[in-house]
Parts: sequence; structure tokens; C-alpha cells
Amino acid sequence: MKQWLPFHVPELDEDEIDSVVSVLRSGWLTTGPKVKQFEQEFAATTGVRHAIALNSCTAALHLALDAVDVQAGDEVIVPTMTFAATAEVVAYFKAKPVLVDCTEGTLNIDPEGLEKAITSKTKAIIPVHFAGHPCEMDEIMAIARSHNLPVIEDAAHALPARYRGKMIGTIGDSTCFSFYATKNMTTGEGGMVTTDNDEWAARIRTMSLHGLSRDAWNRYTSKGSWAYEILAPGFKYNLTDIAAALGIPQLHKCERFWKTRERYAALYSEGFRDLPEIICPRAADYVQHAWHLYVIQLDLERLRIGRNEFIEQLKERNIASSVHFIPLHLHPYYRDTGGYRPEDFPVASKAYPRVLSLPLYSKMTESDIENVITVITDVIRMHRR
Repeated sequence: MKQWLPFHVPELDEDEIDSVVSVLRSGWLTTGPKVKQFEQEFAATTGVRHAIALNSCTAALHLALDAVDVQAGDEVIVPTMTFAATAEVVAYFKAKPVLVDCTEGTLNIDPEGLEKAITSKTKAIIPVHFAGHPCEMDEIMAIARSHNLPVIEDAAHALPARYRGKMIGTIGDSTCFSFYATKNMTTGEGGMVTTDNDEWAARIRTMSLHGLSRDAWNRYTSKGSWAYEILAPGFKYNLTDIAAALGIPQLHKCERFWKTRERYAALYSEGFRDLPEIICPRAADYVQHAWHLYVIQLDLERLRIGRNEFIEQLKERNIASSVHFIPLHLHPYYRDTGGYRPEDFPVASKAYPRVLSLPLYSKMTESDIENVITVITDVIRMHRR
């Protein structure tokens, strides 16, 4: 039997180690010159005016909503098929996250359902690029513009993704990225907001560090002053230079990481081609899928076991897997506060018991991919109806 295959292992080498060590030797550990370099390079890579580095994508989403002045009692539209962070940041404002179902193909937010969910209380829309496949941004932006609503993209999965030739990060009014340990590039923990709106960028930067006046981190340099002003009651969301030192070489390798993921995703799809029990993810021909996740759906009518037992079968054969996601409407908090029922979200409710995320990362080998295909084929043959 093969050795244990983790669900994810970040690809780090001497470039990252040397970069972090240089920061440690410099004596400047928190937000400083490396963060500024990281922001400038990320903005150049995505093609936006502003990139603000933060300590998580959750922080990015929170401050992006703050920048558009979400208030208690407002509504923000989010997909039910997403991670907790997308909706919980709305609750931070005592506003209401309004959940919308997904489409069958990509499991992205359904534009038709989104438009129906808009009310006089709607303040913003947060589409999530599930697994790295861009949402239908033309439709979403047209709907948003017709209702004069800002679009804040949750692109935690979507670096480097493109929609109709445009880089994700340049389409919505602001975009939030994640550099968590499992993402396509990592700073360990971290996030980024991109926007072309000067006013929002300034507000996000101020609120990310206690609401202090601009470039407050400079107060400990020879160019700075001990004096600062508190402009608003802000947060402690700044990224450190240590994390940015990890992020800069990761950003340089991001395209290579993506090409490997894309190749491995294609190998998976080819390997499962003759298994009707598996529905493979597909990328529309007008997008560049980031392939953060490779999410299959099991045709349970063709199998004698369910998804949970399928996961255990893989685990017994030394392969880790995961589930993305338990839809928000099935969690007690959202079920109870929103009065949601499974039948209110038929697509997500049907998909949830069937979805299964397979290992997919650049540090894997083709042999690892072949092993996963072999094991899954064997499990299906043993348990097909």
C-alpha cells in the first residue's frame, strides 16, 4: 500500500526560506517594507491600482464591506455554497447575509437567484468563485449595476483565474484573496484586497491597523514620527513582513503552480472518463480555472455506499480527501436565524451529500495522481450497484 497522501502540502523551497531569513536578520518583523513590496507586486500581477495586504481573506472581506458602509439592518447577498467566512463578516455589522442557491455545473452562485434576492435593504453582493472557477461575472455585474450595488468578489480559491480574458481581481468593485496554507500560493495566514477605488483603498488601509493615520507603521523608522491620529475605531488586520517575505517568492511561482494543477486536473478527468459514477468538474471555455480544488460529485444512485463512507474507503487506502462545502443553510446558526430549509436551496442541498474534494497541489507527482485514480476506480468497482 502506498504511503499516506495528505490533502494538501505547500510547495516551499530555499527561495522562501532565504526570503524569510533575510527579514529575520533585518530586525523588522511586522508590517514594513516587505509588505509594501508584496502589495506592489500583487497589484502589478493582477492589474489593479491598489492591493492591500491583510492577515486573512476574512479580514479582507470584512474591510471591503466596511468600505462600502454596510450598516446594521442591511442585507448582503452571498452564496450558500461557501465557507463560513463569506457570511460571518456580514454578521459582524449586525447585517443580514441573504443566501442564494448555486448552479448545477460549477456550484457557483446562480445569477437568476441572486437577482430575485435583491431588496430595498440590499447593500452589496459577494459572489464566490467556487473551487477556482470564475462566476458568471458579466451577468452579476450587469445585475449589480442595474441596482447600483457594489460587487465584492470572494476570490479565496481564484488565484490565478481569468474570466473572458480578465484577471479575477479586476472585474468586481473589490476582490478578496486568501493566502491560507492550503491555497494556490501561501503566506501561512494572509489575505489581500484589490480595488481601483482610491477612497475604499484608503479606508481599508486605515481600518486594517487600528484606524491609525496613513503609514502609521513608519512611526518606528527614521522617516517617521511618534505622533499619530486615530481616524476611526479600526482592527488589527495587518500582514507581517515575515508573511510577506514568504508571499513574494510564492507569487513569483504562482503561474507555475497553476500550470501543474491544471495538468493534474486534466489527468484526473481523463482517468475518471469511463466511470459514470463520477461527475468531474469542467471549466467553461471562456474562463481560466484556478484549480484550487478538484471537486467530484458521486452519482449515488449508481453506488451502494454514500459519500461519507467513500471518504473512509479512501482513508483506509492512505488517501486524504475533504468536502467543500457544507452549505451555510444546513448549519444551525444560518438555519435558525434565516429560517432556511434544505428545499429552499435544491441544487446545493442535492450536491452536498455527493461532493468530494480530491488532493490537488503542485507538490504532488503524476504517480500520486495515478494512485488516486487507481484507488477510486477500485472503490467504485467494489461498491457499484
